[in-house]
Amino acid sequence: MKLTVVGGGSTYTPELIDGIAGRRTSLAVDEIVLVDPDEHRLAVIGEFSQRLLDHAGHPARVRTTTDLESGAEGAAAVLLQLRVGGQEARRSDETFPLECGCVGQETTGAGGLAKALRTVPVVLDIAERVRKVTGPDTWIVNFTNPVGIVTRALVQAGFRAVGLCNVAIGFQRYVGKLLGAAPEQVRLGHIGLNHLTWEREVLVDGVDVLPRLLSEFGEDVAEHIGLPAELMRRMGVVPSYYLKYFYSHDEVVAKQRTEPPRAEVVSLVEKELMGVYADPAVVTKPEALSQRGGAYYSEAAVQLVHALTGGEQGEEHVINVPNNGTLSFLPDDAVIEVPSIVDRNGAKPLPVKPVEPEYSGLISHVTAYEYLALEAALHGGRDRVANALLAHPLIGQWSIAEKLADQLVAENADLLPWAKA
Repeated sequence: MKLTVVGGGSTYTPELIDGIAGRRTSLAVDEIVLVDPDEHRLAVIGEFSQRLLDHAGHPARVRTTTDLESGAEGAAAVLLQLRVGGQEARRSDETFPLECGCVGQETTGAGGLAKALRTVPVVLDIAERVRKVTGPDTWIVNFTNPVGIVTRALVQAGFRAVGLCNVAIGFQRYVGKLLGAAPEQVRLGHIGLNHLTWEREVLVDGVDVLPRLLSEFGEDVAEHIGLPAELMRRMGVVPSYYLKYFYSHDEVVAKQRTEPPRAEVVSLVEKELMGVYADPAVVTKPEALSQRGGAYYSEAAVQLVHALTGGEQGEEHVINVPNNGTLSFLPDDAVIEVPSIVDRNGAKPLPVKPVEPEYSGLISHVTAYEYLALEAALHGGRDRVANALLAHPLIGQWSIAEKLADQLVAENADLLPWAKA
């Protein structure tokens, strides 16, 4: 089996390769192609990836190329993990909204919209070029943020695509360690949209232990997600750590104004990682990679690719898929993040119990924003940007949306073709 990783020059890539190296028997990969426009990063990461595989005794060979068509031809699955504009654009996403008192974050708010506007056209172009050389049946697995919006763009355009985030598997593994349970014993009642989710159940061997988790480990979980234990106990759920941008918005903004942007921290970590990767004596995943973010990314990715390219036996994964009636209050074409049964024929969301208004209201609100964000990404226009910002629950004021729209367009003018006109 051949896998192609678009954005293969990312410092995340060795995490993925390490996951493949550990799944030799269940994921029969014999060729991994890393595609990236940066030849230097490709060379360093490609050679290190091969050393990881060789050290693990895995037979797969790594090839690198700047040519997408060559890299994708014959692939069973194409993985997307790109960042249009790099860390410099991320730094902008994390800073310009702060001037208006809004959260600076790369996947939600004005920063998340900026990333969607830059990313969607590029991803759709890549997907179309991939389809021309692989045919319509090749799976596109999207890890590129904002995952929900980008995945909806792909599905809406007719591509065979699913989206993946590491939030669910990260919380599953965290809970397992707290409770002394193996990962396969833990299932989550995960509900919502990408980066807007709640755990309404935590099942260990089929028994819901969420009340115990909140009672005995509430303070630990609170520190883990950055929200008060009292909030979780009153709601009876565990929000994802991205909910702090909604439930503690002003406190987060105040903190962001006193700290360096995450992009600056990541840039320093990436510089360190590239130095480690270039050392021919290093043959295992460095500890510094854990500082890069994306915990358990490799495990989630490898398990999902195995399910999509495997047999008829379905596997349960928390992924981003079209709603198709799963959440009755959303349109069928909304992309939601829920447990789904996945096999080589695709992914089908599992039924969920009715969603309480504490969550359905915010899910609906953000879904409406995501529709407008995708319209702006597909068709451009400063006013479409302003309309999306006005619909976002973290903005929602005319004067602020107008100012942010102008700032966003100015900050991204070189990366948005329609903004140059």
